[in-house]
Amino acid sequence: MKSICSIEGVEAAGIKEGKFGLGLIRAEGTAAGVFTSNLVRAAPIELMMDRIRSGRLSGVIVNSGCANAHTGRRGLEDAAAMAAIGASALGIDEREVGVASTGVIGRYLDLPLIERQSGIAASSLARSAEAETAVARAIMTTDRVEKHALVRGDGFSIGGICKGSGMIAPNMGTMLAFLYTDAEIEQPLLSAALRLATDRSFNRVVVDGDTSTNDVALLTATGAAGRVDANEFERVLEACCRALAVQIAADGEGATRLVEVTVTGAPEEEDAAAVARTIVGSPLVKTAVYGEDPNWGRVIAAAGRAGVEFDPYAASLTIGEGESAVPLVTNGEIVVDLVRAKAAMAGKRVVFTLDLGAGEGEATAWGCDLTEGYVEINGKYTT
Repeated sequence: MKSICSIEGVEAAGIKEGKFGLGLIRAEGTAAGVFTSNLVRAAPIELMMDRIRSGRLSGVIVNSGCANAHTGRRGLEDAAAMAAIGASALGIDEREVGVASTGVIGRYLDLPLIERQSGIAASSLARSAEAETAVARAIMTTDRVEKHALVRGDGFSIGGICKGSGMIAPNMGTMLAFLYTDAEIEQPLLSAALRLATDRSFNRVVVDGDTSTNDVALLTATGAAGRVDANEFERVLEACCRALAVQIAADGEGATRLVEVTVTGAPEEEDAAAVARTIVGSPLVKTAVYGEDPNWGRVIAAAGRAGVEFDPYAASLTIGEGESAVPLVTNGEIVVDLVRAKAAMAGKRVVFTLDLGAGEGEATAWGCDLTEGYVEINGKYTT
């Protein structure tokens, strides 16, 4: 088993027909969620922001191919109808059904299709690697690969699947993520842990700078493993979310390289995160990485517009990691070896470390390069 189906009490199923997919996950327990901060929120987000207040989920229904966003009152009615379809298929209370959608904005759900697909999926619900693969594929849009993560703690586990490739600059959680744990943990602690993990993982991914209308991350705790240490739970949840976040960044639309930026020496952690996100989101940095061009000045320039105070002539920048790291600037002095710097950009993962020399704050953000492939995918997304 890969991740979520390794968690006791979790079953999954999925079906994909062209661009239209549907996934079902059945798992009962305490639940929490985080949602997009985009003012234009999809109908399932509006529904779930209200329903998650109960602090409990028994299952999830999710579709791909249609975002059900900017669809007005009909969209809200359709989201509720989709929840009812999920409840019927899973045999649970519709008030405890998580609903999520992904796809084209400004189009209405095909409810007859969703009902038919849910019936097919429900007949294959299982706790197996094959079932998890099916639901992970069902929710993919422009994703090239499935995304799974499983992290084991002291007597418990946390697993997750997610989808995300474009329209990635979340200000809440992620594109679509469904997380499960067998830990028993009270809802307020579950919710706080999810928000902290989100801030240190999904909120530090930038593919293209667009925040989706449909971003949601739902976490359900089945409690099968009993009570756990809250600090240990936070650590394991963050590790699981981080593993998924890195996969999203690496699978950015049209991407050929993962970009990882660690900022140290910031006044506070949130300052370091702001600088790191600005760098990984910079089109100039992204295109330089794509072209294997060691134009390191773009990194320094991006840091300078992040809204964080530091002395540029006290900063140090390297590319690469460990013994192979290549200094570019040391305490404000240019020391770059362009040949070695270019060589450090040749792999599938390009790592920058920037020390601001202004405090103890540290954070890492992830992104990807910007290629012609991104334009090709998004220039013809609906046609």
